[in-house]
Amino acid sequence: MIYAICNPIAGSGRGKIIGEIIKKILIEKNLPFRMMVTERPGQATEFAREACDMHADTVLAIGGDGTSLEVARGMIGRGTDTALGIIPAGTGNDFVKTLGVPLQPMAALDYILAHPPKSTDAGEINGEIFLNEIGTGFDVSVLDYAAKAKKTFRGILPYLYGVLMTLFRFHSISLTYSIDGGEKVTLDAFVLSAANGGKIGGGIPIAPQAKVDDGKLDVTIVGKVKKTKLIGRLIGLMRGKILDFPETQYCRAKSVTFTVPEMRVNIDGEIVREKTVTARVLPGALMIHR
Repeated sequence: MIYAICNPIAGSGRGKIIGEIIKKILIEKNLPFRMMVTERPGQATEFAREACDMHADTVLAIGGDGTSLEVARGMIGRGTDTALGIIPAGTGNDFVKTLGVPLQPMAALDYILAHPPKSTDAGEINGEIFLNEIGTGFDVSVLDYAAKAKKTFRGILPYLYGVLMTLFRFHSISLTYSIDGGEKVTLDAFVLSAANGGKIGGGIPIAPQAKVDDGKLDVTIVGKVKKTKLIGRLIGLMRGKILDFPETQYCRAKSVTFTVPEMRVNIDGEIVREKTVTARVLPGALMIHR
């Protein structure tokens, strides 16, 4: 049995259209399924718990990164073999890019039906599940500007706008962090990212070497960047060269703890306020078709 959980407002209404197409295809393929359509935030988590309790074979998350995250939060720790399949229908669709699942929704469905699920890591931040990436500093500012641009533009354009605006207006943060419970370090930083997946902001390669099944988070810290170097760093970032920056510190770790004055944290595209954060990997927390 397939449980399809559709977020109709994902991708500015794209989710509703794709959900209807997926429903039609499942009927044509004569596959047993149940379609659930969300009406409020958090409902995808409830539907996913129900699917696990009913021992569904696969839960299809039809939406963006936020929808996939809500579904995963309902599945992890339920003690079943139910697997997650992601049908990209959002704006950024970042996590699915790391998985290698096609971005075209119907191709994604074919891929999911043809590929058995594999053990996949997730992450936890202060007790909350995340799938793709958490961070503070630069990426939070990008999301702030992108949210405004989404009223006018679609796809990666709002994120590119966010990157450009952030480059010229963002100031460094006073970051204190510790890797795997080790010594605390304080420095002026541009960004701290702890990633399970490799991309954020519609495809920006924040963690080019990230793997979703290595039992580690890719922790990337970029120190303060001189204004004269900003354009060069932007070009390098978009080309996947962030680890080559002289300002970059990088490691794979099981956990990272950090704090910033008046800190705001990006959790898979959602911004929250926290005083101190501990993020850790949850190895093999979820079975995903990939």
